[in-house]
Amino acid sequence: MESVQPRSSSSATFTLEQFRHQAPRELNTNPYLQRQAARESNARSYPRRIPLALQEAHGLYVRDTQGQLFMDCLAGAGTLALGHNHPVAIAAMRQTLDSGLPLHTLDLTTPVKDRFVEDLFNALPENFARHARIQFCGPTGADGIEAALKLARIATGRKPILTFSGGYHGMTLGTLSLMGNLGPKQALGSLMADVQFLPYPYDYRCPFGIGGEAGIDAGLHFIEQLLSDPESGVLPPAAVVVEVVQGEGGVIPAPVRWLQGLRQLTRQHGVALIIDEVQTGLGRTGKLFAFQRADIEPDILVLSKAIGGGLPLAVMVYREELDTWKPGSHAGTFRGNQMAMAAGAATLRHIISENLPGHADIMGQRLMEQLRQLQGDYPCLGQVRGRGLMVGVEVVSDIPSDSRVPPADTALAQAIQRQCLRLGVILELGGRHGAVVRFLPPLIIQAEEIDVLVELFRVALNNALAETKGRALHIA
Repeated sequence: MESVQPRSSSSATFTLEQFRHQAPRELNTNPYLQRQAARESNARSYPRRIPLALQEAHGLYVRDTQGQLFMDCLAGAGTLALGHNHPVAIAAMRQTLDSGLPLHTLDLTTPVKDRFVEDLFNALPENFARHARIQFCGPTGADGIEAALKLARIATGRKPILTFSGGYHGMTLGTLSLMGNLGPKQALGSLMADVQFLPYPYDYRCPFGIGGEAGIDAGLHFIEQLLSDPESGVLPPAAVVVEVVQGEGGVIPAPVRWLQGLRQLTRQHGVALIIDEVQTGLGRTGKLFAFQRADIEPDILVLSKAIGGGLPLAVMVYREELDTWKPGSHAGTFRGNQMAMAAGAATLRHIISENLPGHADIMGQRLMEQLRQLQGDYPCLGQVRGRGLMVGVEVVSDIPSDSRVPPADTALAQAIQRQCLRLGVILELGGRHGAVVRFLPPLIIQAEEIDVLVELFRVALNNALAETKGRALHIA
């Protein structure tokens, strides 16, 4: 069996200049991929679309076992806020290892854990942090959402949960109950009971068929009626679970006014507002926390991914009035991951000190502006949307349709992803029918790298159009 040999190259070779000088990538199978296919679960997903065996990574770039360099605009599905092997996170991990600190402490405290809590609470909005408690959950975002559901039900004495079409909150049985995507749920039958789905404010494909401000009004009116109508058929809910920007659902940002209206309605009706910031937290959307753009506060905030500095960690922070459960009501063996707390606190401090949320906002605007410039030449780019460095491009068909917007073009989106990978760009798909190309690069990406990324996306788009339908291109 092949062993992974350390390379003599340094992080200096993982640069835009080195990336530009790469030959076209070959996506041939190799023994690593063959053994993975033979031995790993059929549930594996990313290797089917991104058939790479990775060996080394720094910042925005990863190198595979064939020596090919790629620009990673997936970044662990948004986990790697500072990119791969950032010196700040690595130094924190090394310091923790050298200190002799126990790496596994259940929920016993340590100086590292104490520092993590202090740094996180100092980063939260002051009023929210002043009256908050923190719960360390299992190591995934799904664990955090499960804990939030339990807390809300115990604290309110109610059972129903309201969630939104297009939402994604994890793959456990409980969180699958909140998922909009039907695929992973169909074979399971009964999931968690008392879950009611609501329309999310997806302006491009407005669930009410109207869009704009009228669509926002209709959505809020629908929720208000459901909560106040004594014959709505829905019992008073314990909580509403929402993503400020739906990620897996297609990078759909909720309008500020809608979020403010939802906060007002939940407060008015005594419903706990659970905000899922597993993917949006720590600067991804141009604010340290995505809910800050709407100037609201959650009752329960769930964080994971970037909060561990690249290592598994999940927490929920919630209003102290909800802290009614008994000792041991929620636990988890790996809630004391000291390495993740050290790396996460260091990452959080660096994000704040370097104003990476502001940088993400500027780079995201640059990315979206350039992608929107392509729309005039490529009608298949139905909508470009996002917040900060969480950007989606919805790919649509040119087949005539009577619908308000063109139908999604899944085949073309898949071809774009394949062609991008051949050009050295790792992207993911999501959204309705898997037709939204998603950009989730590390927050450290620079302007020149954005420019190269968009140019490669344009080339990949041309290649994908030729691959799928041989469409005649009209380039102005």
